Formats: sequence, structure tokens, C-alpha cells
Amino acid sequence: MSMKVSYSYLQRQFENADDIWVEVKKAVTDGDFTLGRRVEKFEEEFADFIGTKYAVGVNSGTDALRLSLIALGIGKNSTDEVITTANTFVATAGAIETAGAKIRFVDCNSKYVMDIDKIEAAITDKTKAIMPVHYSGQPVDMDRLMKIAEQYKLHVVEDACCAIDAEFNKKRCGTFGISAGFSLHPQKNLNVWSDGGLVTTNSVEMRDQLRLLRNHGMIDRDHYAFYGYNSRLDTVQAVVGSYLLKDVKWITHRRIEVADRIDKGLKELAPRVVIPVRDTSERRVYHMYMVLVEKRDELYSWLLSKGVDAKIHYPIPLHLQQASSKLGYRLGDFPVAESQAKNIISFPAHQHLTDEEVDYMLETVREFYLSQES
Repeated sequence: MSMKVSYSYLQRQFENADDIWVEVKKAVTDGDFTLGRRVEKFEEEFADFIGTKYAVGVNSGTDALRLSLIALGIGKNSTDEVITTANTFVATAGAIETAGAKIRFVDCNSKYVMDIDKIEAAITDKTKAIMPVHYSGQPVDMDRLMKIAEQYKLHVVEDACCAIDAEFNKKRCGTFGISAGFSLHPQKNLNVWSDGGLVTTNSVEMRDQLRLLRNHGMIDRDHYAFYGYNSRLDTVQAVVGSYLLKDVKWITHRRIEVADRIDKGLKELAPRVVIPVRDTSERRVYHMYMVLVEKRDELYSWLLSKGVDAKIHYPIPLHLQQASSKLGYRLGDFPVAESQAKNIISFPAHQHLTDEEVDYMLETVREFYLSQES
């Protein structure tokens, strides 16, 4: 039996989207295209959901991180440094670089997120902030990280782009630092129809600065506080975001169900498949379901041939990319990230998968390893 198991779920998610079109039509009829009440409404709803006082809509998760740093004055001095992890999507490092600061990588741990034990050795007198990444929807140990940040008087800007509704010790990711960036990219757990992002914060000063930064520094139509950026969250995307926000709890619940089913099915394949420790102090939301596997590239090709749309995130860690060459890092500097880059695979694990599709995927993985034994 062959079956298609898709990594993307957008076609299923929006096959019955008539109600969204009604709200989009209202926005078009009203001529409400730039900021306005619908964006404000979504910002208020999102902040309430995450548990912060404020949220500021911007045009991407990348800008949510970049503008957070700029709002804090980080990058005005080209020697400013921001610590982040070598195992993340390029947007994290790109936000630091384009804000004008220098990237300082640290290695990751067995859960694929920042190794807290490596942070202090990376701190210098030029360090201004730490940017932990709740990578794949796996929370970082924020209690330990915040203690280090407080000790060294450093800002914390969370990269929560993959982590809507994730929690550490029953506190939502995006509520620990001075700010956090969230992405609304079409593949995220809360997704819109294009790019979009939000910054969450409890600081009114941060909120006000971000509102200026995203809109050309514009106080009003005739007055400008400084020269800023055009990074407004599109009104139509805010409408879609508001519509889908009510489903996030169900999305989280279902993704956890799917991930638990995959975990159970893969456990029998140890040590050829290694599942990260699932601590009860964390709520993982599985933007990506990632495990370490033997013969990763061969398994990947096998799965694709059988209709299972697996992914590899990402085969070359950031410190070894051409974009990082000026930073001076070399092969061997971050051995955990480098090893994981060679062995991590991502399986489909979204909320629209059926149990039959998950079981077919698991059986396909089992078949691969059985074929290696014969």
C-alpha cells in the first residue's frame, strides 16, 4: 500500500475558508488596508493569548527580531554582540546582522536548542543581548537563561517564531524577555496567507518605539521622530490571524497527539532513531517534529520514494555558512550542532494528519531499517 503523507497542511486547512473571505471582504469594502482597527484588534487578541501587555504587528518574524534589537539600541555600535545558537533558521542570525550587531554563536543541546551551559563563556564586555531560539517549538530553559541575563545585565529577546503556545514551567514562551518575535509564515502553527509577524512585550516604551520603527518613524502624517522602516503587518493578514487564533489551542493539542503517536512508534527503533528527552516541565508545540536517525540521507530518500514528505532542517549549521565566514568560526567549534545537522530529520506532524497517515509513515520508517538488516 502506498500513501501520500504531506508536510504541508495548507490545502486542508483552507478548504473550508468561506468565513474568512467574509471578513476580508469587509476590510476591502472599508478600505482598511494599512494598520487600522483590524490590526489593533489582532494585536490585542495575540497579546492576551500569549500573556503580555502588548503585541506589535510587523511584516515578518525576522523583522520582529530585528526591530526588537534596533528598538533597544543594539547595533548602533558595530561592536555590539548578541548571543544565539548555531542550530537555527537563518532568520535569527540575519536579524542580528542586519540590526548592525555581531553574532556570537553557542552550541546546542540534545533537544536542539541553546545549551545554557555554554552561554557564560560567550559573554564579553561587548555583549548586549541573548537571543534564545525556541527551535521547532521546543522551549529553552528560560529560568536558567534569565538568571544569567540578570547577572550580566543583558537584554533577552526571545526567538519564539516557532513557538506559539509553547510553555516552560507553565509560562508561555514569549513572556520571559524584554520582547519576543513570533512568525505568522504560512508554515507556522498560527499562519496567515503571506508573511507576517508580531513582537510581544510588557514594556510600554518598547511598544511605542516599535510602533514608530515599523512605520517610517511616523508620529502622525506630518511629523517623523526618526527615519524608520516600512514593516507594517498587512490588514488582510491580521484578519486571517484573528480568524485562526481561536484554533491555536486545538492545533497545539492535535500536534502533541500526533507527536506522541510518532514517539510511541519510533521508540522500538532505538538506537537507530533517537528521540529527545520530553521533560514534563515543557510544552512542545512541534512546529517541526525532529529526531536523530542513522543513515539519515538514505532514510530521507526512501521516505520520499514512498510518498512521505520528510524534510531536513538544516544540513549546514549557520556558523559554517558563507554568510558567517567573517565571524571566524570553523568546523569543530560547535560539535553538537554539527553532528545534529548530519543526522536530524523532520517528519510531517501537523494537525491535519490522520492516524492512518501517521501509521503509514511509521511503517515506512520501520521497513527502511528492516531492509538495512537483510
